Amino acid sequence: MTEFPHPPLSKGYGRSVDTPLLLALVALLVFGLIMLFSASWDFSMIYFDSPMYLFMRQLLWMVLGTAAALILSRFDYHHWQKLVVLIMLITIAMLIGVLFMNELRPGPRRSLYGGSIQPSELAKLITVIYLAVWLYAKRDHLHDIQLGLIPLGIILGIIGGFIYLQPDLSAAATVFILGGLLFFLAGGDLKQIIFLLVAAMIAGWIIVKLNTTGHQRIMEYLAGIKDPTQASYHVRRSLEAIAKGGFFGVGIGRATTKFLGLPLPPTDSIFAVIAEELGLSGCIILIALYGILVWRGLVIAHRSPDMLGTLLASGLVFWIGIEALINMTVMVGLLPFAGNALPFISAGGSNLTVSLAAIGILMNISRHHGESTVTTENEWRSYGATTDLRRRNRWRRLPRTRRSRATEGSNIED
Repeated sequence: MTEFPHPPLSKGYGRSVDTPLLLALVALLVFGLIMLFSASWDFSMIYFDSPMYLFMRQLLWMVLGTAAALILSRFDYHHWQKLVVLIMLITIAMLIGVLFMNELRPGPRRSLYGGSIQPSELAKLITVIYLAVWLYAKRDHLHDIQLGLIPLGIILGIIGGFIYLQPDLSAAATVFILGGLLFFLAGGDLKQIIFLLVAAMIAGWIIVKLNTTGHQRIMEYLAGIKDPTQASYHVRRSLEAIAKGGFFGVGIGRATTKFLGLPLPPTDSIFAVIAEELGLSGCIILIALYGILVWRGLVIAHRSPDMLGTLLASGLVFWIGIEALINMTVMVGLLPFAGNALPFISAGGSNLTVSLAAIGILMNISRHHGESTVTTENEWRSYGATTDLRRRNRWRRLPRTRRSRATEGSNIED
């Protein structure tokens, strides 16, 4: 992969990290710990003989993830260009290793080291980093299908394919969504983007037809859309919890659905527990915190001094936002069932650690705001400028010389 030198650090580097992003993160972590304990103490007592087991495990992973975030916040994001190929190869090796593990636990094979590490979670983060670096390196050739779309499809196919074989349909779908989104943000040709969407729809249809789990989830989803009482058992119990919560909820620790058949209350179904205990008002607060996180991530992307930072920040924050959106919409029956965790809230060390690592990278990109860079003729510098160009020109691909002139003055303060 071609490596491009990054501009020297200016006086702007070393400034404090994005404060609203940090505050939103802290609020989510505290909120998550409180709700996790409420949702997990009975589950932990039954399966691990200790009401504090999942809470203490989550706290430990939070400390490790915070340490990783602090380190990555000081690690210049341009250095990923040197390391990302090696890290991607290690990630793929871990995904292959999962397929050969003989877990004693029932269900899909998704973890290593006794269930403590889920490579599919790491693969989402590394996919964002790899694609950001790769698209940055190939930015002059994205209009060429042989140098742009086809290699992109191969990259996503390898990563998504190994995840699918576990099987983990939701994680594989997330990888493909992130790949298409980053290709769009990098300025991919509209015809190629449409082709990518059509190919993804065909592939999804084939998977649904051939995969028993996927077919069952789609059928249950369609039945639930017509009549909520015909939805899957999981969604029905989730809707029951949401209905009990009303607007203000029954109070923290007072939910009953988590004791009466709600599947996996500390992980997949924790949003239903939140809705029952804190009601609609608590859900609105949670959604607002995610909204602040995504907003500040896009601000960081907009302020990034180069295209690499823009792609990396956009991809990371959209990944976290997509994970949260899928989890919450699944619990209310608006999407087919998927096993995406609720970032910073659901029990799960791998998801929490990689999510915190993503925030650390975002913070590092934010520290580069204010650097003086030379905008080359073939590089745009901000997410906002690119989306504006697409909208104003009715999605037509602009000549590169016009792009550079249009974006020279696009580093606007929010």
